Amino acid sequence: MPAGDVTTHALFPFPLSARATIIAREPLTLAGLMIARHVFHAVDPSLHIMEMRKDGQSVQKGAVLMKATGNAHSLLQGERVALNFLQHLSGIATLTTQFSQAIEEFPAKILDTRKTTPGLRVLEKWAVSLGGGLNHRQSLSDGILIKDNHRILLQAKGIRLAQACQRARERAPHGLRISIEVESLQQLKEALKGSPDIVLLDNMSPPLVKKAVTVIQGRALIEVSGGVNLENIRELAAAGADYISIGALTHSAPAVDISMELAPSLETHSRSK
Repeated sequence: MPAGDVTTHALFPFPLSARATIIAREPLTLAGLMIARHVFHAVDPSLHIMEMRKDGQSVQKGAVLMKATGNAHSLLQGERVALNFLQHLSGIATLTTQFSQAIEEFPAKILDTRKTTPGLRVLEKWAVSLGGGLNHRQSLSDGILIKDNHRILLQAKGIRLAQACQRARERAPHGLRISIEVESLQQLKEALKGSPDIVLLDNMSPPLVKKAVTVIQGRALIEVSGGVNLENIRELAAAGADYISIGALTHSAPAVDISMELAPSLETHSRSK
């Protein structure tokens, strides 16, 4: 705000106190109250903030999430940024909850990916965890994942998938798990010769995942990725996946409907009369 909140200052050039109430307009899993508090206090440390719910809670339509009292100018300045964080992060947590609940009868776990908004990865992955998902790699330093573009370069050098797994194990920092992405049963059989810790079955249908599970026979953990949605996730979990990674949790989660209602505080209202 290089010139400040010009609308509010034009309408109310005098001190004004107000009460703000932040309300869920639909059922959701809450994420971002802590961030909203920081936003308001960054604008005005004197604001009195009361969190009525906790991050990670599932709430119904109409639930009061937060109350704040103090300078009306400050509340209006912080409103949109606070709501942007709340709506976006709660959208991620809510979508993750939907996926987690869809497979709760199976042992498979939901994973996020690195398909995050630049600068917001830590917060978005935090929202995934609040929704019941697990965090995959935070960065390229957190695990070996041999993907399709690695395979293309390896093939050009005449290096087979089994050799790639062995090379990664020999040269990577100690303790990192070796994961390799495959797109066919033929690639899977070759990769298993390198004893990976995890095989990532990319864009495989549930029937093909079942066949892959039979081929693997417990020799590696099984991650499924690509084209996962709420319609097919149960089939993928039932097929034998240990992990199901879903980029949509962070790159496509719709923002949920959360609003802030403002009212003049009673003592200010009577003075202004």
